[in-house]
Amino acid sequence: MSYATGRRRFLSLPAVQPGGEVSPAALAHSLASLADEILALRDATFPVHRRSAREAIRQVSAIREFLADVAPASLHRGGAAVALSELHIALQKLGNLLRDCARPGARLWVLMHSEQVSNDFRALIKSVSTALDVLPLSATDASPEVKELVRLVAEQGWKAEVGTAPADSLTARDVGSAIVHFENGIAPNPIDLERIMEQLRIRSWSDCNEEILFLEDLSSSSADVDVGEQKEAALVSSLTALMVYCRVTLFDAGDDGKSGGAKQQEATPPPRAMNQVMNLDDLRCPISYELMLDPVTIATGHTYDRASISKWFRSGSLTCPVTGEKLTDATFVPNSAVRYFVEQLYRSNSLPFPEPTSRQRNSSKSAATPPDSVAAAEATKMVAAFLVSKLASSARREQRKAASEIRKLTKSNVFNRACMVNAGAVPWLLHLLSSREASTQDDAVAALLNLSKHPSGGRAIVDAGGLGVVVDVIRVALKVESQQNAAAILFYLSSVEDCPAEIGNMPDAIPTLVELVREGTYRGKKNAVVTLFGLLLCHSNRAKMLEAGAVPALIALLPSQQRGDLASDAVAVLAKISEQPDGAAAIVGCAAGIPRLVEFFRSTGSRSGRENCTSALLSLCVHGGAEVVSSLSQMPALMPALYSLATEGSPRAGKKARSLIDRIQRLDEQGWPAMAASSVQIQ
Repeated sequence: MSYATGRRRFLSLPAVQPGGEVSPAALAHSLASLADEILALRDATFPVHRRSAREAIRQVSAIREFLADVAPASLHRGGAAVALSELHIALQKLGNLLRDCARPGARLWVLMHSEQVSNDFRALIKSVSTALDVLPLSATDASPEVKELVRLVAEQGWKAEVGTAPADSLTARDVGSAIVHFENGIAPNPIDLERIMEQLRIRSWSDCNEEILFLEDLSSSSADVDVGEQKEAALVSSLTALMVYCRVTLFDAGDDGKSGGAKQQEATPPPRAMNQVMNLDDLRCPISYELMLDPVTIATGHTYDRASISKWFRSGSLTCPVTGEKLTDATFVPNSAVRYFVEQLYRSNSLPFPEPTSRQRNSSKSAATPPDSVAAAEATKMVAAFLVSKLASSARREQRKAASEIRKLTKSNVFNRACMVNAGAVPWLLHLLSSREASTQDDAVAALLNLSKHPSGGRAIVDAGGLGVVVDVIRVALKVESQQNAAAILFYLSSVEDCPAEIGNMPDAIPTLVELVREGTYRGKKNAVVTLFGLLLCHSNRAKMLEAGAVPALIALLPSQQRGDLASDAVAVLAKISEQPDGAAAIVGCAAGIPRLVEFFRSTGSRSGRENCTSALLSLCVHGGAEVVSSLSQMPALMPALYSLATEGSPRAGKKARSLIDRIQRLDEQGWPAMAASSVQIQ
């Protein structure tokens, strides 16, 4: 399977053949560098294949002593180049193998591939011995003691018994037994699981989570597998589920002082020294508001996560999201300084830094399908049942841990969401929304947000009477993140049948959302705006929005200094509101309404934003008559933008732009009375 670690597949051992024209002295210098890299692993932890790793490092140590003692000129004698070339190949492979075996998070995977790893160690140790046998020691000027050391190491390499240790074999069998238990719907014995963890030296929540992240990375890099690789994919899935089960049932997120939990990428506090240099908000993408794993800087000097700004440009918005400034091109450059700070943030909190490409691939894969094995599916169901039992516990600490784990497990995995809903997590999470512990409430809200994205999850929240509780959190949340996520829950619930009407019938719901549009943070405003749009699926909600003052609040988002995507969302809601006379009247009656719509239309680079703005202006003309058309005709910047949309926009946008142009031109030709008489609805 194509399991990549950087540019190399994990447990693959590629090597570059030295060219024939390379001198022995140059080979010796390169060999010394390879040996130094390997010897740097002497203090590394090798939970599995310890004896083989130590034997290989001992061989390399003798080679390094020889290279330090011998004069490069003497290596030109007796055909040493052949031996050095073979050593160079062997040490390249040996270095890759040792680094893989010492890699944090890869212990379980290496254990379950012990036969392959043992065969590789055996072959490489013997390859080194063969090269040392061929090396013409007598022709070199190395000291007698070093020559004897090399001969001894070569001889011992041939005699060394390299293989999987009995304890490792037993642990691998225990892992296989646990997987079989899962397949049969039986929970493994905790004592057996603890023995596996101890043998692999997995002794904390963070250690266990590190294994999960590594396995998820393997899974994400194998999105497309053929029939011959399905068994391996099933093994990855089963091992991941096993480690998740162990993390949830055996370890506490705070058991080793390392902050794990569901928010390892979201709200980890920076160390004091870093906080003096850069605020945590400076490390968040202004678009996604998540830590920038792959930061890039555009022409205006503002930095964004590569994935977010690329999506922004692909949508047709050739502007800076922060300043609204128009850009001449969509180029950007990596920001290594910000990436360094983000990496340091992870490292200082003992968290592995997730490569952005693997994270993105994993999100798309994990969100799409059930696990690749029966064992993984059954283990996930057991994890869900276990966590719900902890939610139902009277112990706050157990509830807090369960909410945090559910938040993490349901972030991007649809199958996990279904399991949590089926296990009955929703009512208990709703109960935790009233918690006076900010972190517990925040985890519960985020977990419910994840579950609301699943059809059965949204229905479960509504059926459990959760609408009112969610609205209350928007009003009195203990953390601003909880407020933002609660508004997002309402957005997803607005797609549930009959739910928009239920939300609208709650006296505080729409006024609370409108207040969030006015006073919330960027994410809070954005979530509230898109929720209002969803609630317009119920026509009676429009009048309630007008009564709550939604129109002036939305128009206030349109100045050019606002981020473009938020303004585009606001225009989409205004376009929907303007479809009816009372909505159009509210927009026209707002002094800044028409001017700000025109300014947004003229300056935005968003295709959907321009089309929605055209729809809103056209509806205002239809319902507002000649006075509105006259106002538009007196704005010279509008017509060039309309002509541009009519010729370059989509067929639908072009039709609306031409209709608006016709109305303005007819005003000039016929005057107000004729225009007032010809105000008809344009479909």
